[in-house]
Amino acid sequence: MRDATFEEGREAPLNLGAGDAEDLRVLSALVQDAVFPGSEMRWEAKRRRFALLLNRFRWEDRLAAEARGRAYERARAVLAFENVLRVSSQGVTPKDRDTILSLLALEFEPAGETGGFVTLVLAGDGAIRLEVEALEARLRDVTRPYATPSGKAPDHGA
Repeated sequence: MRDATFEEGREAPLNLGAGDAEDLRVLSALVQDAVFPGSEMRWEAKRRRFALLLNRFRWEDRLAAEARGRAYERARAVLAFENVLRVSSQGVTPKDRDTILSLLALEFEPAGETGGFVTLVLAGDGAIRLEVEALEARLRDVTRPYATPSGKAPDHGA
């Protein structure tokens, strides 16, 4: 009998929540360099929900891919925010199917006891700002990982 190795383990899709600024920083790291067309954003005002269907780079797998000499991966994921009171944007055309947006970071600015503003910082000076009554976010992978089309990891230069 022998111990199981990491390689024999089964990877599960991400399904993480954020209820405060520290949690949101974790989600931010996991969605850095995610890409999506503007048409994959949904603002459901009556449900007070804003969601994106994005293709996220699997940062949590980067070192393992390099160590094993295999392709970097992306996965389709839903990033959803609840308790959203208002949505505004700068430099973003939501229904433009030809423009691919790149998500750089998620930031939270508290206001009041539980609410505040979540900013989705995009490449090219774009941004989406959500006014939230309370911070409640979820990141959930909805497909199996797939090899990055470019074969490369995102690089922001040193």
